[in-house]
This record gives sequence, structure tokens and C-alpha cells, in this order.
Amino acid sequence: MTFKLKDKVKLIVPLTYLKTADNMPMLRPPDLVAIDEIGEICSIVSPEVVEVKFRRGTFLIDVNKLSQATN
Repeated sequence: MTFKLKDKVKLIVPLTYLKTADNMPMLRPPDLVAIDEIGEICSIVSPEVVEVKFRRGTFLIDVNKLSQATN
């Protein structure tokens, strides 16, 4: 699936960890983002990875673990 900047997305599978989108990325616990939480795409890092801003931080997430939010 292809995404554009400012698209609203949500997780479709639970993650084992989250990787922050900072200059020095860190691994964070997966419970910072709920499955039903809606985030916004901030940037497209590669064809497989996007930077998504959620309520509790901005994380790098594989596109195959995201879907368009219906809201």
C-alpha cells in the first residue's frame, strides 16, 4: 500500500517494539501506541518505512503494519 504525507493511519498488528524517529533512534516499548490509535504520516523514509506521529511520540513503522484510518 502506498501512503502520502498527512495520511491518517493506524496499526493493524501489535508491534514488539517501537523505533523513535529522532536523530539517534531509540527502541521504546510497544504499549506507547494502541492498535486503534490514529496517527499522521510526517515523512516517507523509504518505500517500506514511514515516520508516523502518534499522541505519545513519532515512530518509524513498516508500511505493511499500517492501514488507512477510516475517520
